[in-house]
Formats: sequence, structure tokens, C-alpha cells
Amino acid sequence: MWVARRFLSSVAQRNNVFIAFESDVHSKGHEGQYAGQSGLFRRPPHGCLPELELRYLQCTCCWRSRVPVAGFETLNATISSTSEPCKEDNRSLDACYTSEQRDAILQLLNTATPSEMAGVKLLRGRKSLNIVEYRTKNGPFKTLESVVNVPLLKHKSAVIVFNSILNPVKKERKVRIQLAKFIRPEVDRSWLEDATSIVSLVCGTNKIAWAHVDRGMTVLDWQQLECPNFLRGTYMASAYLNDVSTVLALLPSADFYVIEKSSISVQNTALFPVMAHMRTVEAMLFALLEPRKSSPESNIPPRVLNMMRIAVGRHFGLMVGESRTSGAQTVRQLMTESVTQKLPRINFPPELLVKYRNYFQMGSRRGGEELCDALLQAVAFYELLSESSS
Repeated sequence: MWVARRFLSSVAQRNNVFIAFESDVHSKGHEGQYAGQSGLFRRPPHGCLPELELRYLQCTCCWRSRVPVAGFETLNATISSTSEPCKEDNRSLDACYTSEQRDAILQLLNTATPSEMAGVKLLRGRKSLNIVEYRTKNGPFKTLESVVNVPLLKHKSAVIVFNSILNPVKKERKVRIQLAKFIRPEVDRSWLEDATSIVSLVCGTNKIAWAHVDRGMTVLDWQQLECPNFLRGTYMASAYLNDVSTVLALLPSADFYVIEKSSISVQNTALFPVMAHMRTVEAMLFALLEPRKSSPESNIPPRVLNMMRIAVGRHFGLMVGESRTSGAQTVRQLMTESVTQKLPRINFPPELLVKYRNYFQMGSRRGGEELCDALLQAVAFYELLSESSS
């Protein structure tokens, strides 16, 4: 900064000497035309650039340090009158808003939950949790300036948050979800809404897992069973029937049984044995769980339903392209929220939390993917049903 000052000062001084010499040489032919004029250039004709004179370049961060430069007088006056003070100015955040605006901002920051703050720009994730923790520890915010004491919320971020609160972005209304996109066969919505509980079933390569969840989003039963005859040699119908019947003997009673519909393509020849295995188990579950109807004209809905695996993956953000990733981390989060939050997404009995608390850790070899998928499918069923009817 010191070097720049010295350099620009010397340039300005040399220019002044040159201008003085030039005005003496041409004064004979132009007496009085440029008399009393000062600056780096002589006054141009009408309609050209305005007069230039020595001005100071101010630091845009603190507006204190000044460097002598030649600038347009008219532009300099305009810039000086329209420049906004920076964050280091004496003007506080509270002075930038009216009393009504301050009350609206503080009302939201002091009462909103993290989920309610998610609609405000920059307040998704950790920042909203920091606000709740800060006001719990230090009491409600009394001034806008106190908000910058929250971790991850400095002056610039706070201004963006305040403006987003005052001018919320209107979101487009969600397109109504059709049940046919994730539930097969089609069932009248009233039957699904009247169901008191469902059993979600997921078939793996060597086990079947299920989760019994009621409409109050409470897990009533959650377990899996090894099936030793799956994918062993040829597809022996009797061996498959024995394993599937053993599972059915343990299943609780429910209004609907929701079986995961695999997304393996028929064109994928490498996975054709796995696809054939999945379809075989799925067909047996449909045949054994679905009661025989007395007459085709009866108005009783199907008891066994298919739910698309891709729909569940998209609901929980587990899709990477057309492939679905593990849901173990999502299940761990649901189990944690069941203990730490008053209104969790789903409730777990204490005995199930103790049983599976270390079951879904990273690197675990217990093979809990089917358990994860069965639970997530049950949660997605109720949540997608609720969204489709809203």
C-alpha cells in the first residue's frame, strides 16, 4: 500500500508540472479559454468527457485508507453519494431494517424449529441447529446484531438470511403423486387409508426380512430369517416352499402385506439367476398370503401389494443414477431421532433399539440390508400415501 501511494503521488505531481508547462506554451493563442483550469487534461469541448482532477481512491473495505489518484469529478461525486457502508462501518444490522422487519425476523429465529427454518435460504442443515442451540443456551435473540454470534452465521450470511425471511421464495405446488406409480395392483385409496398396520417384506438372496408398522408410525415387529435353500443348486420348488412357509409362520397379522418389487431388468443377463430367484419367492408370497376370494364380484381389495424398489430409493434420496445405494445410514438416523426427538419420523420400541443399535454400523458383516430395506419401505409407504392424498 505504501509503495502504491508513493508511485501514484509522483505520477500525479509530474502530470501537474507538465500541464502547467503546456498551458504556458499555448496561452498566446488561447488566452482566457483555459484560464484557471486545473487537472490532468484540459477541458474538452461540450459533450465530451467531464473535467478530471486529483482525487483520492478510498479502500472499499474500511473507507479510511486513501491513495491520491486522478478521477472524474462528476463520477466521484456520484460514487460518494451512492456507496453503501461496508460491514466494518458503524451502522449496525438493526439500523438496516425497520422495526416491523426486525420483529418479523426475530419472531421466526426465536420460535421456528429446524425443519421450519429449512425453507429459509442458507438455514438448511447445521446453521438451523446452531440457531436452536444458541437460543437455548443464551435465550431468545433480542437484536439482529446478536445473530452474528451464532457459529457459521457472519455478517454477510446474516443479511442473506434476513432478506430471505422478509422475502420468502414461493415454491411451486408439488405435483400430486399417483398411487399407481409405486403401488401395484391399484387399490382404492380409502382402503389404504383405513389400514391400521402393514407388514413390509423384502426378499434377499439368502433371507427374508419384514417390518410390521402401524399407522401411528410405530414399529411393532422387525426381524429377518435365514433361508438356507435359496439359490442353492437348481430352483427346487419344494425347498423354496419350505423356506417361505417357515417365514409365513412367523409373520404377524396385518391389513396389507407389501412386498418389494425388484428393479432388476430382464435384459440384464448377468443377473438373470437372481431375478428368477426374486420372482419365484415373490410369486410364492403372493400365493400363500393372499386369501382365496369367495366370488370374483366381491369388493374386497387385494391383501398383498407390490411396492417399487426405485420409488422407495427416490423417496429417501438413495438413488445414484439408476442404482440404489445402502439405506443403513438412513436407518441409523431414524433410530437416533426416535430417542432424541419428541416427534420422530418413526418410533422404535426400546427392545428393538437395544437389539439393533450396533447392527448397521459401517463395515458390519451382519448382513442387515434386507432389514434396512424392509423398514424404509414401510416408512415410505405411509409417507407417500400421505403426500399423494394432500
